[in-house]
Amino acid sequence: MVATVGVAISQNSAFSAEAVGVVVMENSLTKVDEFMHISRRMRVIALRSAVGGMALSVIGIGFAAAGFLSPVNGAIAQEVIDVLAVLNALRAAFPPKVIHDL
Repeated sequence: MVATVGVAISQNSAFSAEAVGVVVMENSLTKVDEFMHISRRMRVIALRSAVGGMALSVIGIGFAAAGFLSPVNGAIAQEVIDVLAVLNALRAAFPPKVIHDL
């Protein structure tokens, strides 16, 4: 099995910093647990934004194909969908009040 992310727990190891993806500067595994929670949360938010944006786009395409949306209104609707997906993804920039398993 091959690791996709390397973690070094050290305060003064320049060699390990070049070989790993994450360097924890404290001698504690609690930060690794926190990183795992953050990465899971960010992945969920990204997936929800992407899938939600695609689902709304498919619905919009259906309305456009049925003739309910003109090309201009369809373009505006697509821009609104894109902005909503980006705004949803921006939730990852704000830390949660409590870090917990999803």
